[in-house]
Amino acid sequence: MNKWVVLLLSVFAFTPTAHADESFIQVKSNHSVADTAARLEAVLLEKGMNVFARIDHAAGAAKAGMELSPTELVIFGNPKVGTPLMKCGPTVALDLPQKALIWEDESGQVWLAYNRPEYLAERHGLKGCDEVLAKVNKALAAFADAATQP
Repeated sequence: MNKWVVLLLSVFAFTPTAHADESFIQVKSNHSVADTAARLEAVLLEKGMNVFARIDHAAGAAKAGMELSPTELVIFGNPKVGTPLMKCGPTVALDLPQKALIWEDESGQVWLAYNRPEYLAERHGLKGCDEVLAKVNKALAAFADAATQP
């Protein structure tokens, strides 16, 4: 079986409420947007990641006199992981640091989404980074699970 299929199946086994398309993975959260973002930030810091920003898009919309359902973006990374990826393909830096989008849909369901590492590899033609990408995939799934599950 293709190693990417095995890796993707392991993500679904680890996060049973996940939905994926070609470019990102989307996970249902059991918490509010603010709580999911706070839980994500806490696990990232606990695991030694740098949290560069937490952007409240709904607050930005309100400042512009517009409404937006709760929506936050958490920007994070670690040079120990990002640097090897950039060595495989410098344009991957366009998508680094990593980002997680957390939002509430029309029905009140909260979601967390992040870029699929395989998508980034395809998009930027990364070669020779399979081991790093597998670690990133596993870490992102674990972070999403810690932020979204009870």
